[in-house]
Amino acid sequence: MKSKARIAVMVSSNGTNLQAMIDAQHSGLIDKGEIALVISNREDAYAIERAQNAGIETHVITNKSCGGLEGFEAKAMELLDASEIDLIVLVGFLSILSENFVKHYEGRLINIHPALIPSFCGPGMYGLKPHEAALERGVKVTGATVHFVNEIADGGEIIAQKAVPVLDGDTPETLQRRVMEQAEWLILPVAVAKICKEIVANRR
Repeated sequence: MKSKARIAVMVSSNGTNLQAMIDAQHSGLIDKGEIALVISNREDAYAIERAQNAGIETHVITNKSCGGLEGFEAKAMELLDASEIDLIVLVGFLSILSENFVKHYEGRLINIHPALIPSFCGPGMYGLKPHEAALERGVKVTGATVHFVNEIADGGEIIAQKAVPVLDGDTPETLQRRVMEQAEWLILPVAVAKICKEIVANRR
């Protein structure tokens, strides 16, 4: 019986949330999980270097190299299943996965979103866009959400949320940084640690 849950991270960009998870694993916060695999759909994602620096197996699978999203998903599923992955974490993964992929990993696929769902979420809401929308709307509080992934973009069950103040003079960039530092990097590792403990406990 495996003593730890095997985690895969799917990413498209810088990978700051991946780094938060790596740091949490090293500190012992994620004590019942291990990051076994990182998959990027972009060759220039700095997340790949972060993973390699931590000794984690990495793969780059672009839609172009696989003939589109369907090919990407087929290759990713092959890697995930061969690696016996228990939990898949999407961090800044800039692609909407198909219903077939999501259902294959139902209950084992989570995402971090830079807003308090149901606000500023859904198709097209990624990167700076949720922060731009929050500033345009004039809200005084925003934050981040960890949620299970289902066939509806940002529509799955909420696992954790943390609120962050919107300050006078904020730009999308300053707000994005505050949400990362005060919400995303804190709640994602805690949520991952909790889910991994549940996975290991259910094996007994």
